Amino acid sequence: MSDIEYFYSAHSAFAYLGSARLMEIAAAAEAKIIHKPVDLLRVMVESGAGSTRERGDRHRAYYFGREIERWAEWRGAPVVTGMPTHHLNDTALCNGMLIAGIEQSRDVDQLAHRMLEAHWRDDADLADRGTLERLANAVDLDPAPLLDAALSPAVAAIYLANTEEAIRRSVFGSPTYFVDGDMFYGQDHLEFVERALRQPFAGVWPRDRG
Repeated sequence: MSDIEYFYSAHSAFAYLGSARLMEIAAAAEAKIIHKPVDLLRVMVESGAGSTRERGDRHRAYYFGREIERWAEWRGAPVVTGMPTHHLNDTALCNGMLIAGIEQSRDVDQLAHRMLEAHWRDDADLADRGTLERLANAVDLDPAPLLDAALSPAVAAIYLANTEEAIRRSVFGSPTYFVDGDMFYGQDHLEFVERALRQPFAGVWPRDRG
C-alpha cells in the first residue's frame, strides 16, 4: 500500500481546509500519512512562487479571502474572518513540535489537525508554548517531551532537510502531497490523491527539466 507524503506548515490555511479529508482518505485506503513540516516561506521564495506577503491586494483578497470562504463552507471547516491575528509569528516551534513527535514515534495526525484548526478556526497563536501544550493534551499526547525537543539541533536539522527536500522536489506551496512520487499541490487535489492511491494516473512526474 502506498503512503501519502505530506509537505505543509502547521499554520497553512489550505492544509487546514484539507486536513480532515486527508485523514479520511488515508484511513479508507489504509495509507500512512508521512508528515514533512517545512519552512513554508523559504519553500515559496526559493521555488519561485514568491512570498504571499508580497502579492497584490486583489490576489490576496481572492486567494486568501474568497477561496478560503468557499472551501471552508464546502469542507465544513469554519474559519476566522480575515487572517488569524498571529499568522505572521514564527512557525519553528509548532512545526518542530510535530517533527519531535514523529521522532519520538508518536502519531501526529490529530496533533497537526488540531494545530491547523486552532489557528484558523479559533485564532490561536501557534508560537505560544501554552497553546501548544493545550493542543497536545487534547489529543492525549504529553506535550513536555515534544516541546522540549522542538527547537533542538536534531529537530532543526530535520526541519531543514524537509525544507530542502521540498524545494528539490518542486514543492511551491502548502499543502503538497506525493503518492508514489506523483505530486499533487493543494487540498483541492485531494480527490486526485484518493484516486492515485487506488490507481496511478498516466504520465510521469517530475518532468524532464532539460
